[in-house]
Amino acid sequence: MLTELRIAGLGVIAETSLELSGGLTAITGETGAGKTMVVNGLELLLGARSDVSVVRHGSSRALVEGRFLAGDLESRVHDLGGEIDDDLLISRQVARAGRSRAMVGGAQVTITQLAELSAELVTVHSQNEQIRLGSPARQRDVLDRYCGADHQALLARCGDLHQRLRAARTELAALVNRSRERAREEGMLRFGIDEITAIDPRPGEDDQLTAESERLQSIDELRSHAEVASAALSGNVQDPDQLDAVALVGEARKALEHAGRYDPTVEQLVSELQEVSFALDEVAGQVASYLADLESDPTRLEQVMSRRAELAKLTRKYGTSIAEVLHWLHQATGQLDRLTGSDERIDQLRQQALRLAAELGEVAQSVSRGRRLGAERLQSSVRAELTALAMPHGRLVFDLEPLDEPGPHGAEQVRLLFSANPGSAPAAVAKVASGGELSRIRLALEVVLADSDPGHTFVFDEVDAGVGGSVALEIGRRLSLLAKHSQVIVVTHLAQVAAHADRQVVISKSTDGQVTSSDLRVLTDVERPSELARMMAGLTDSDEALAHAAELLAAANAPR
Repeated sequence: MLTELRIAGLGVIAETSLELSGGLTAITGETGAGKTMVVNGLELLLGARSDVSVVRHGSSRALVEGRFLAGDLESRVHDLGGEIDDDLLISRQVARAGRSRAMVGGAQVTITQLAELSAELVTVHSQNEQIRLGSPARQRDVLDRYCGADHQALLARCGDLHQRLRAARTELAALVNRSRERAREEGMLRFGIDEITAIDPRPGEDDQLTAESERLQSIDELRSHAEVASAALSGNVQDPDQLDAVALVGEARKALEHAGRYDPTVEQLVSELQEVSFALDEVAGQVASYLADLESDPTRLEQVMSRRAELAKLTRKYGTSIAEVLHWLHQATGQLDRLTGSDERIDQLRQQALRLAAELGEVAQSVSRGRRLGAERLQSSVRAELTALAMPHGRLVFDLEPLDEPGPHGAEQVRLLFSANPGSAPAAVAKVASGGELSRIRLALEVVLADSDPGHTFVFDEVDAGVGGSVALEIGRRLSLLAKHSQVIVVTHLAQVAAHADRQVVISKSTDGQVTSSDLRVLTDVERPSELARMMAGLTDSDEALAHAAELLAAANAPR
């Protein structure tokens, strides 16, 4: 429920605020005073498109703020980053520079988020809304809203099934369309995997073979160097007189052993030379063994070179090293598994699509049954309301036109048809109903639907367009009836409608000769007859007009 409305810098309104309560509130005033600006302000709060032309002359921005009792929306407001204290503050600002900003509970939100949230709080029935009533989606929503919570749950399930079916079909189509490309890719992967598997490279094998081939190709040079080293360590058998390291160290040790007879301190040196002698003997043996193993092996060299050539074929195609080739093999094997699994996935998706389509069909049939039953009841109830609104021959029909296949909203398109006269075939409501008839159709629908949406705020503008007399009285009564369940705000120029209000707000304008301003004011019970007299006869001090206004108030408030 809207508890307070504040408007600043919007059209002819410089700044005004209005406290609101439940029941029926009528906003009246002279033509051009700015009644429509109140509706425009509320539409801005609902996420309507902004236009800098609404910004008041001399103002840098237009601002509309609304306070709502909206505790049931607390979690949604928190999801948007806002807070609800005792009430929820929603604001919309339109800058003359062209920027628009929306705030919900202190958090800035997008216009789309604002529209989605505020639509659960307020419904504005203006001329624009009557135009939107002509859309199939809006007509479908009206019928579905009447069908109740269980029907809404079926609709939600229908939408979920359709979304899943669409996803399955999309994936299936993509896999089938890629079958040729997948076959080519699968063939290339198989060839590469088979080629690598046949050669069977081992991790690090390329580096090992490179080292081995270099050794085998340099065997003569290695032997020459090893012979020199061996002779230097342990002597050359072909030249016994050549000094070698082992013999020289042995001579040094023997000399120091003789010196040790005269100087005991030399014993440490003897010991160290003994260790050096042992080490040299060991190294000399290893070098001799290395030299003995250095034999040319043309067969092994040929094998190594052949293996290296095989590995080179792989590194030219699948990576710069065997490590990269093996990585490619791993990746390719996984990709091949996925590709070969695609046929299985296609079969799964086909079965899944068939299952979802069947389930969607069953749910859609349940939705259709609910709509048919709901349409019959709603048409009958609305017809009674239209009769009371001086449209005794008015007939509203919900036409359910089957679709080729169920969609997210069921298995049919809902069209709202209307006939105002006997013998006239019902036709699209937007084409055959006048503005005044559309307003009364809208009101009749809301009165019938009131029980399904208690506590909501409804704003009516132009609901009394083109009517008067007893019809206006019935419109007032219907608005009052709707206000027993919900908060209703009506902008009206008819006293017969305003008389049924629980309270009346007058919007008045003033001018300083250059700028016109408007303001909102709640009338007291004493002031209301004078405003109603003005609305009926343009007179505020005529005894006859005041008496008529008092009589109108009494009749509107009389128990029925």
